[in-house]
Amino acid sequence: MTTTEVDAVTTARQLVDVAKRAVDAAVAHGAEVTEGGRGIDDHQVHTERVAYLATQVRAARELVAYAERLREYSEADPQADEAAVIYAAEAAHAVRTAVDAAPDDFGIGEAAEALDSAATRAAIRAGLDESRVRDLGRIAVEANGVNNADLEDEAAALTRDAARDFARNEVAPIAQQIHREDLLVPDDLIEKFAAQGFFGSSIPEEYGGTGMGYLPMVVMTEELSAASLGAAGSLHTRPEILAHALQTGGTEAQKQEWLPKLAAGEVLVAIGVTEPDVGSDNANLQCRATPAEVDGRKGWRLNGSKAWSTFSGRADVIAMLVRTNPNPEAAGRGLSVFIVPKEPHYGNEWHQTQPEGGSMSGTANPTPGYRGMHSYTVAIDNYFVPHENLVGEDEGLNRGFALQMGGFAVGRLQTGARACGVAQASLEKACQYVNQREQFGMAIGKYQLTEHRIGEMVARIAAARQLTYAAARNFNSRGIEAPMAKLLACDVAVATSQAAQQLHGGWGYSEEDPIARYVVDALVLPIFEGVKPVLELKVVGRQLFAAS
Repeated sequence: MTTTEVDAVTTARQLVDVAKRAVDAAVAHGAEVTEGGRGIDDHQVHTERVAYLATQVRAARELVAYAERLREYSEADPQADEAAVIYAAEAAHAVRTAVDAAPDDFGIGEAAEALDSAATRAAIRAGLDESRVRDLGRIAVEANGVNNADLEDEAAALTRDAARDFARNEVAPIAQQIHREDLLVPDDLIEKFAAQGFFGSSIPEEYGGTGMGYLPMVVMTEELSAASLGAAGSLHTRPEILAHALQTGGTEAQKQEWLPKLAAGEVLVAIGVTEPDVGSDNANLQCRATPAEVDGRKGWRLNGSKAWSTFSGRADVIAMLVRTNPNPEAAGRGLSVFIVPKEPHYGNEWHQTQPEGGSMSGTANPTPGYRGMHSYTVAIDNYFVPHENLVGEDEGLNRGFALQMGGFAVGRLQTGARACGVAQASLEKACQYVNQREQFGMAIGKYQLTEHRIGEMVARIAAARQLTYAAARNFNSRGIEAPMAKLLACDVAVATSQAAQQLHGGWGYSEEDPIARYVVDALVLPIFEGVKPVLELKVVGRQLFAAS
């Protein structure tokens, strides 16, 4: 089998089918060994391997399906076809290599035969043929890497146009200054952002949103993140998390009160979940709320601390997950979500007192990237919050863990899109640079190795993008698609930004060049909304094994 003997998409589909059978068998074996995922901590390394391979194969499936759909309702896109076969071959090769290294751990039996067959080996070689990858890279370099993927959805396409225009005209001109001077997002940019309706994309029209759904929201996030991760692409992440919690578990009065304000950008939101000594183990949070009454008003007193509370200085409210059941055995069943009101503050440190006698203060944590919002460690001392600000009120008491995790699912979906945006910006910057930079007598974009590097970027970004779009179309807060999208896209953003930086040579290490910003911004993506190892084990791996 050569690159010309078999159609690219046919080859890609064959590879995906073989790889999926192997992964399905590995998941079934893993489910048996871990007793439905309950014993993953005794098999952490293997669980991580299976989770990541399953994610790669799922991304390959979505990319191949996209290429196939284009042929059905429009016409074949040669770039999509080539990206599909290249990434399918990469995923199948990863599965084959992993199984070969630890066959007993995978225990896939007959599925290994098809994976190791002469036809599969030939298809992998055809897909990863260097000339094929270079051809894809050359096309991208000539087009300056611009993303023109068919969105298959009119609302999403219109959203992309509006968001791309906003990103280029309003965000890009100030993004570098915000990063280098570690500034807050300007209020006038937030006002313009709100005027575009970006805050209300997934909020129903009856509550003041645009009700466009998750795919337009993801597309918008991707475009804004390409201009600036911190100053644009992440502006609506925190409101989306709170909005999802309210729509899922809030009272009707709370929905009427808060959702229109969130949709209009009238209320800016921070999230308070992580604590100085508690990161991913959210069920063991220690910040507590105790019943209280002030001047006849029923409420709660909050005490404790939160860490990495992004935008909590500038925000008008903090959506805070705290312990309402003091019994440590209650774990996640003893947590509630509160909408904690506060005044906006603009400095690296802030302090607020309230007439009820409580106080909160925040200190920004210096970070190399993801600038524009500041992330704070927050100290909370006897801070009073009225009972009507407990999401769900009486019905929401001790239900906060589930509500917050549902919100985090939206955050993970958005993070997949944010990562695609950073990766896309890195690709475009690399293509522009290699077209302009000449060494040894010609533009460095003409060299084979440059074309190959760019081709790899294009295929991987395409896979991450289609996985993220599929997760948006089929969004389920308990589903596995959003965590998978977050897992893969964040790694693609890190790898793409660093490869693009290397293509810039020494200039890529200068803070004057945006590529240096993309690199440090990308580094945070595998950390927030579920740090990569925990996401692989406790979310993707556990769900895979539990469902098998």
